[in-house]
Amino acid sequence: MRVINIGGDFRDAFVNLYAQKMRTFLTALGIVFGVGSVIGMLSIGAGAREESLQFIEQLGVRNILVASRPATSAEELQQRRRVSPGLTERDIRILEANLDGMEALSQRRSLHPARVLPKPAGTIPDLHGVRPSYAAIHSLALQEGRFFSDEENDGSAAVCVLGQAAKQAMIGFGPGVARHVKVNDTWMLVVGVLGDQVTDGGLGVKSLDRANAIFVPANTFRYRFWDSSRFLKDELDGVDVRMKPNTDSVAAAKVVTAVLGSTHRGAEDFTVTIPAALLAQQKRTQTIFTYVMVAIAAISLLVGGIGIMNIVLATVLERTREIGIRRAVGARRGDIIRQFLTESILISVGGGILGVACGILIAWIIAQAAEWRTIVTTPSVLIAFGVSVTIGVLFGIYPAMKAAEIDPIEALRYE
Repeated sequence: MRVINIGGDFRDAFVNLYAQKMRTFLTALGIVFGVGSVIGMLSIGAGAREESLQFIEQLGVRNILVASRPATSAEELQQRRRVSPGLTERDIRILEANLDGMEALSQRRSLHPARVLPKPAGTIPDLHGVRPSYAAIHSLALQEGRFFSDEENDGSAAVCVLGQAAKQAMIGFGPGVARHVKVNDTWMLVVGVLGDQVTDGGLGVKSLDRANAIFVPANTFRYRFWDSSRFLKDELDGVDVRMKPNTDSVAAAKVVTAVLGSTHRGAEDFTVTIPAALLAQQKRTQTIFTYVMVAIAAISLLVGGIGIMNIVLATVLERTREIGIRRAVGARRGDIIRQFLTESILISVGGGILGVACGILIAWIIAQAAEWRTIVTTPSVLIAFGVSVTIGVLFGIYPAMKAAEIDPIEALRYE
């Protein structure tokens, strides 16, 4: 029974490759860049997907977001008002009475203050009037203090919650709770400061900049602030609804659209956004994006595999006499196949290891230079490395078989 010395095969292959180390390195570069590109593309896709999912989670997968569509001119507003009063408090009462499975609801009104004190270093924060339920609807995390209560909303209390950027710009990096800020002509007690907020992750969804914002109770906004620029706007800027668990938010959104469409008499002066549907669409888009990017990056791996096959074929030609000698002293065809296939595997494995390091470096460079979040995942590394080894095996089989088919007598005569 013939014993196969796998360790000896790898040792001999390593010695042969090391003797031509520059050519071996150049051959492996295709695999290096291919693996690096695949990992880099997958890390970009994973980072974008994570950002998008965080943003959608902040919107709330059980939420339905209704936003008014401001008129662009006085003429357009006049035409709308002939059929629709716009988004109003009356819509709130109608939705509360007709929407089954609703867990929480909050109207939203916004204005850009003329002045605030302490004077911020940058842009003046926007003021938003919402119900206390707004925090639960959007799963807002507070860095300091608390959100305002129902009692404070009912009493139109002069309290507010600051976004983190607004707090830092107005108060600084010290504690913000129990401090006072002045918005237009009203002094407000700070009862809470929000934590970090994520961006829209490239979804193109219009959302509040909660970092640079001041939130006050809805009744406080109504009775203590006046927005002189609202002549082109509806009474409300938006209505945010959170459905109960196990409620079909897509079906509920159709009810919301039908109810408001009826009360607004088809004016189409509002939009309805469903984060749950947006989540499904985003997953499909990200999957397609990932497949396309990986397919493009995989071309480099294919080119690297062709390079391996080309170099191994050239090596077979150069070592024809060596092959003849080995066959003459008793080597079988399987031994010759294993010899050259082992060299192909070593090239692809070495290129794959360097490619993994290259991919991690590419992801880091992209994150630093483009300020784009990238995530290198274990599956992406394993997939890229596994494909590189597979390519080494597949593209090494043909040259190895060609070497095994060489006639020993003709090989010994080869010059």
